[in-house]
Amino acid sequence: MFFSVVIPTYNRKPILAKCLLALENQQFGNSVTDYEVIVVDDGSTDSTIEWLAANADLLPHVRSICQSHQGPGAARNLGVEQAKGDTIIFIDSDLVVTEHFLQAHADALLQGYKDTDAVFTYGSVINTSNFENPTSEPYKITDFSAAYFATGNVAIARHWLLEAGLFDNRFQLYGWEDLELGVRLKKLGLKLIKCPEAVGYHWHAAFNLEQIPGMIDREIQRGRMGVLFYQKHPNWDVRLMIQMTVMHQILWGVLSLGGLLNERTMKPFLQWLIDRGKPQLALEIARIFLNWYNVKAVYSAYGELQANTEMP
Repeated sequence: MFFSVVIPTYNRKPILAKCLLALENQQFGNSVTDYEVIVVDDGSTDSTIEWLAANADLLPHVRSICQSHQGPGAARNLGVEQAKGDTIIFIDSDLVVTEHFLQAHADALLQGYKDTDAVFTYGSVINTSNFENPTSEPYKITDFSAAYFATGNVAIARHWLLEAGLFDNRFQLYGWEDLELGVRLKKLGLKLIKCPEAVGYHWHAAFNLEQIPGMIDREIQRGRMGVLFYQKHPNWDVRLMIQMTVMHQILWGVLSLGGLLNERTMKPFLQWLIDRGKPQLALEIARIFLNWYNVKAVYSAYGELQANTEMP
């Protein structure tokens, strides 16, 4: 098979460099005829395109495409449309893979193809804040994912993406565009094959308080996009995914004391944990009020939708 690795990116040049260099270091056998890496820059302002051009000799498998700031779904669609490969691998631009990454996906796909071609593979994603040596991070229980189709590390035949209709470009804010496509792929009968050998290390900076405003904004965006997800697929499973249930209102409302525990009131405690070398624990605790922002955003967006629907 011929792989096209599609990577949307926006202002992530330092970690993108590690991502692409790791992809140039692939070791594979006869089952992989060749591969390309398509970087779709979504309007970066950090000289990503200039860096790619200056380092073209180091990145012979990479070709880049530019688009205005339209979101990751539109970027992935553009990458799929321009792809030469029969099989697409989606990863994020902050993922650093091992040297057998492509071969692991190929082996799992070929095993699945013995029964049907209606399969796709989902690799492992290990979160790390170690920028210098991201692949040294061990697997943690918090790295487990039960997602059906998530574009952090997934391989699928290109024709299935085209048959499903690609990503919905209306998902221009943060969140849900990949899981929504997953719902359509599931309706086509595609089977998920877990592929833990295809390991990717998802880098993000260690949690600090300066990240909180951006995190809150993403939760609000995720809430609004969640309602679009529910518009397209109005069922109970989607309501659970986007946290649009009374259960989620009660859970995060109680845990956050109705919003009294928030980024301001919890700041001293979170900083205390960070100062003692426990940024991950601080982040997990911060998720209490982050989820409360998300639930409020979901119901606010849903209320706006109902109000607009009822207007003459």
